[in-house]
Amino acid sequence: MEAIHVTTSTYPVRVDAVLDTSLSRGLWLVKWAAVIPHYLILAFLWLSFVVLSLVALVAILVTGRYPRTIFDFNVGVLRWSWRVAYYAYGALGTDQYPPFTLRDVPDYPARFEVEYPERLSRGLALVKWWLLAIPHYVVVGIFLGGGVYVANEAATSEHAPWVWGGGLIGLLVLVAAVVLLFTGRYPRGVFDLVLGMNRWVLRVAAYAGLMTDQYPPFRLDIGGADPGSAQLVATDPRPPLDGSTPPASPVGEGPTDWSTGRIVAVVTGSVLLLLSGGLIASGITVAVADQGMRDEAGFVTSSPETFTTETYAVTTENLEFHVADGATWVPESLLGDARITATAPAGSEVFLGIGPTEQIQGYLAEVPHSVLVDRADGEPVYRTTTGTAEPNEPADLDLWTVQTAGPGEQAITWAPEDGDWTIVLMNSDGTRQVTADITVGGELPALGAAVAILLSIGGTLLVLSVVVIALALRRGSRNLGAP
Repeated sequence: MEAIHVTTSTYPVRVDAVLDTSLSRGLWLVKWAAVIPHYLILAFLWLSFVVLSLVALVAILVTGRYPRTIFDFNVGVLRWSWRVAYYAYGALGTDQYPPFTLRDVPDYPARFEVEYPERLSRGLALVKWWLLAIPHYVVVGIFLGGGVYVANEAATSEHAPWVWGGGLIGLLVLVAAVVLLFTGRYPRGVFDLVLGMNRWVLRVAAYAGLMTDQYPPFRLDIGGADPGSAQLVATDPRPPLDGSTPPASPVGEGPTDWSTGRIVAVVTGSVLLLLSGGLIASGITVAVADQGMRDEAGFVTSSPETFTTETYAVTTENLEFHVADGATWVPESLLGDARITATAPAGSEVFLGIGPTEQIQGYLAEVPHSVLVDRADGEPVYRTTTGTAEPNEPADLDLWTVQTAGPGEQAITWAPEDGDWTIVLMNSDGTRQVTADITVGGELPALGAAVAILLSIGGTLLVLSVVVIALALRRGSRNLGAP
């Protein structure tokens, strides 16, 4: 294995770039499409970066060392991202298409390296990526997307402002692109400043990724060649047979063990880990809801919500329960019985009923009433139906499948059946200005099975993801001979 040495005592993260002298005037207009394959791959690589960084955090806390195979992978992800950004809208500094590799490519005009740390502080690993890096995050936010440029639009009498939200890097690259389009030249001063900002961002990324304990300098090192970082070289630790000094070569030219197969394995394991986390979290959420929201009667019940209208009734839209081929056990097995409660204000009586939609529409056809159609900002939204008729007292009618009426809290329990149904809330005497607090609940016997299924599948995927990632990392450690 090659060893990495530092020729100076400067910062251990190095970011270099060379500006192409023959940039196309208009290619930058379509680079967004050209880099789509890179963005798709990087989305998965960054998922793996996060997962492996968590593994590295645990390793640092236990051993004080950053596992070398994980370090090489994460540096490779940052390197790949830098090359794509340099080609595309992070710099537009080259028309040479970025290679699909984690390796360093010596002849590519954008390069990134980090000195491997032999030891790392256990304590700093707990705080540097969030607490200590906060000042840098503010600066990076301005560079990447927090910079807001506001100007008055002189073309309108209202002087409406327009906003640029692409950050200072994006703004400078846009200026350079426009100049390039008209002159065929990339302004050197803009290039140097863009490189300095990108260099700052990548140093912070390496620090937040736990790759170094050395705090990033608050310094804008401009220019293509990194003036503030160490020049990293790799040497073969085995002495030559003739006793001479082994020659140094640029970092990245030596062999790397991150083959395509191992990268795919780590990405697959990371995706499985993400899926398992989602399933387990969903299972826990459902279990908490099942236990925390289920009342003494065995119903999972919502919080009370107030429904009020100046008309004669509040109704739901049509509720459809259509089960094909007569499989009437499906709603009952999934939902069980449903329960609806209505609590009237003191001194009034409320009516609550469920009936066939067609009959209720006939009952309320000429009666002013409000149909619940949606919720917005936590409040019910109604569609009001006008009319001139006054309804008969609802309890006297023979159209209800289930009904209840009276003062205080009134509840109905209903086993959903095949058909079209409507829920109706009214005053018991059929008068205007209906108000009541409503809760809706269901037995939901399927929740227990859902919890078991979600946790079982999630646990299986979790074990599988750990095995896949561990095998990929273990094979890399053996091949590299790294600790």
